[in-house]
Amino acid sequence: MNENTETQATPDDRPLEERLDSALLERDEHHKNWQRALADYQNLRRRLASDVDDAVKRGKKALVSDLLLVLDYLDMALAAPATNAETTALRAGVELTRQQLWAALQKEGVTLVRESGAFDATWHDCAERVETHAAPEGRILAVLRKGYAWQGAVLRPAQVRVAAAPNSGKEC
Repeated sequence: MNENTETQATPDDRPLEERLDSALLERDEHHKNWQRALADYQNLRRRLASDVDDAVKRGKKALVSDLLLVLDYLDMALAAPATNAETTALRAGVELTRQQLWAALQKEGVTLVRESGAFDATWHDCAERVETHAAPEGRILAVLRKGYAWQGAVLRPAQVRVAAAPNSGKEC
């Protein structure tokens, strides 16, 4: 006997209809398995895409947070008085740098947190409460540090001074 010859399958003695039914059941089972595998593959692709998007977002968030500190430092530099021609020229350069940085951050979806109106613990951090009759309780009196939002969520809350009713005894 030659080794390359294929072994012959034993003939199926079942009736043709029974073999057909068996083949149809087997086909249906393979089709269901294929559909499950396809659904698993599509779910995996979605999950991987979501994981990649989340990783990119986390990386961007860290970078944007670091750049906000740079923006703060530029604001502090601009708050210093320019007393001569040299410092005035330097101030103009710092102002342009700040404008470019802010424009780049805005392009990435960074916005300022509202700095007036009623205090909202979601967007504001109460740094100080001031007893006063001049403003209603819970009204923002001053912004001590700007707050920023990114993609609809608080990136850094605004630190604010809030009005309190006299003798209320409430603290931040």
